[in-house]
Amino acid sequence: MLDHVFITVRDIDRSIAFYEAALNPLGIEHVIDYDGKDGPPGHPDLKGFGREGRVFFWLRQGEADAKAAHVGFVAKSQAEVDAFYNAAMAAGATDNGKPAARLYYDPRYCAANVFDPDGYSLEAVYKSWQHPQA
Repeated sequence: MLDHVFITVRDIDRSIAFYEAALNPLGIEHVIDYDGKDGPPGHPDLKGFGREGRVFFWLRQGEADAKAAHVGFVAKSQAEVDAFYNAAMAAGATDNGKPAARLYYDPRYCAANVFDPDGYSLEAVYKSWQHPQA
């Protein structure tokens, strides 16, 4: 299990606005800003996003390399996958795979894929077998 992911973005304000909109349907919010001067020498300023008391996705200003990362976010339902896709597209994403089952992985693997404004590959994923039914 991963604890956190950093991605470097060209325009921090644009990216904050994009991720606030795109991740909101997944319950992921911009929750904290970290001032790099509080860390070791050269530590970047960070903008942290998380859910349920855990911050796990961070943005930092710099030269973006969209080929360097793919980030898959957990969705709790197919409806969240759909809402993520719609919110991301409305916030300026580029389509990379409309919401649907990804049969090449598993018929219960439902996802939507987009590229963010820097070209990073993002995915909202609902794997029904990982979410016990109530």
